[in-house]
Amino acid sequence: MKRIVVIASILFTGAAFAADPIATMRGSTQISDQSEPARMTNWNDSDKKQVRNYPEQPPMIPHKIDGYIVDKNSNKCLSCHARSRTGESGAPMVSITHFMDRDAQFRASVSPRRYFCNQCHVPQRQVDPMIENTFVDIDVLLSGEKKPE
Repeated sequence: MKRIVVIASILFTGAAFAADPIATMRGSTQISDQSEPARMTNWNDSDKKQVRNYPEQPPMIPHKIDGYIVDKNSNKCLSCHARSRTGESGAPMVSITHFMDRDAQFRASVSPRRYFCNQCHVPQRQVDPMIENTFVDIDVLLSGEKKPE
């Protein structure tokens, strides 16, 4: 009996997905066919601070990072964003949260758990979204204004 319920739920789920196709990067190309790859777009290399969508969102990287090495021996990001380098580079300093260890104790240097920048921070490319973004910022939501078009 349990096997029949599982098979029926799998078939029902498959039918539900078939009725309402999900937008994919493949477009209308069948999975058995090779699609033409999308052209690479330019990096969003404006060096302008990007607006965050929610309070705890890690900041996006506003420049390309091709060739940056971030491993256990070196971190190219810290050559500009380290506390001691921000005066000459003009880059924002790494957040104070990056100096806190797992026991909530502040360290003199970046915590090992926050050392690998690309785990949270990513550069952006200039692309059109696959689907419309319906996100409404909390400030707009609380003010009762309509979402800007």
